[in-house]
Amino acid sequence: METNNQDAEKLAAAIEAVKLVKDGYIVGLGTGSTATFAIKELGKMVQQGLKIKAAASSIQTEALARSFGIEIIDMGILSSIDISIDGADEFTESLELIKGGGGALFREKIMASLSKKTIVVTDASKKVEQLGAFTVPVEVVPLAYQYVFEQIIKLGGKGMRRIKNDKTFVTDNGNFIIDADFGLIRKPVQLASELNQIDGLLAHGLFINLTSKVIMSQGSEIIVFE
Repeated sequence: METNNQDAEKLAAAIEAVKLVKDGYIVGLGTGSTATFAIKELGKMVQQGLKIKAAASSIQTEALARSFGIEIIDMGILSSIDISIDGADEFTESLELIKGGGGALFREKIMASLSKKTIVVTDASKKVEQLGAFTVPVEVVPLAYQYVFEQIIKLGGKGMRRIKNDKTFVTDNGNFIIDADFGLIRKPVQLASELNQIDGLLAHGLFINLTSKVIMSQGSEIIVFE
């Protein structure tokens, strides 16, 4: 359960991140509770005259951004994004992340890959010494579900199909998510590479070499990792 203190930290980190957005930028907008704070802050800036266009990493984010008057463009036509602002489920000081708790990992990964700068905003609870307490979300094409599930087991993981409201969770892309538990991950780069080799696996939640900086709020202090 999120605490008011975590919400305050998320807001403080989001306020710090949106200061990096300049007039004329194309901005990538992440998905999840922390990204929501950033979108609201950007919405205020747009209402005060900031001119930006944005690409959204989910249908939910697109609707939220539009409600604040932020102009949305299709990510599929972009060859680059000036800056993206997103959250994370876990991160280490070496900027290795687990993302995808909100189910938007594929679009978030494309957004990060397109971005000149990827800024991740978090509260202090997301910082870990070693990734893996949070499961690694894996987006999988439905017809490949059982195959991918078994490949995860071969890599030493345990998988569980994501269920929401008593139904199989379906992503914006029409796919399933397997939440894969590998325990604490000693070699995230190697695991990411092994997961990339599995046919039918669209994307996984290990974000390696995709983050420019993490802005973390801890109490009243802002700490930046880059």
